[in-house]
Amino acid sequence: MAAMSKKPSHESLVDLDQIRELIDLLIEKDVSELAIERDGVRVEIRRGTAEISGPAAPANVVSAPAAAIPASESLTAGGEAAAAAETSYEDCFIVVSPMVGTFYRSAEPDADAFTEVGAEVSEGETLCIVEAMKLMNEIVAEAGGEVVAIFVDNAEPVEFGQRLFAIRSSSPE
Repeated sequence: MAAMSKKPSHESLVDLDQIRELIDLLIEKDVSELAIERDGVRVEIRRGTAEISGPAAPANVVSAPAAAIPASESLTAGGEAAAAAETSYEDCFIVVSPMVGTFYRSAEPDADAFTEVGAEVSEGETLCIVEAMKLMNEIVAEAGGEVVAIFVDNAEPVEFGQRLFAIRSSSPE
């Protein structure tokens, strides 16, 4: 048996892409809990909400692309009132959550929000953070324009595919 001169770093033990694939599998198969242990590293994934007092400062922020879809393609579950509300966002990109987690409008509890309704954002600009499994994932704008709606309150749980922002393009298409 060969002795190791140094411990492997945490980055080499945890592959974030594999964790995201596990989360997607958990959602796809409608499983509530999954645990895997490999090479002394244990990963547990549970669906549902957890009480969180506030976001930690994102020391190692992972950038996750947000899916932008036309509002007409987004799913709603609210009858006529929701349908009426949807009509005002038909010309917008809807930014949806790429994962289950907790939505934060700022990097720290006392910090200013990344963006506000009425603000102009550029493509690639951070809109919010979704915390999943104690990892802070930046959600970025896939298109530039004016933020016309923020659909989630700070520190609220979000589901995969849930609407987060409506952005009206500032450039003619």
